Amino acid sequence: MKLLLATLVLSIQLFFAGEAFAHSALLNCFDNADGTFTCQGGYSDGSSATGIRIAVVDKSENILYEAILNSDSEVIIPFPKHQDFTILFDGGSGHSVQITSDVLVR
Repeated sequence: MKLLLATLVLSIQLFFAGEAFAHSALLNCFDNADGTFTCQGGYSDGSSATGIRIAVVDKSENILYEAILNSDSEVIIPFPKHQDFTILFDGGSGHSVQITSDVLVR
């Protein structure tokens, strides 16, 4: 009986352990009013996004600019000449975020 109870408790803990470690990728980008914009990345659990790749692509998915988030999980990017572009945060499987240029805070 004790073994059954211990197994049940362990099973419940393992089931909820994944939820405790789950986090979502976050990306915030805003216009610096000097021909550049800043992107700040992170995770919903407060984890750093240092070293994560940021790419700016056009409608055909051609890479216009690539950078790596710095130790503050930020990067400053020059505005592309293309009017329509998408900013990609590639945090790995299930941790990607896209922001289109039309919603970029200006």
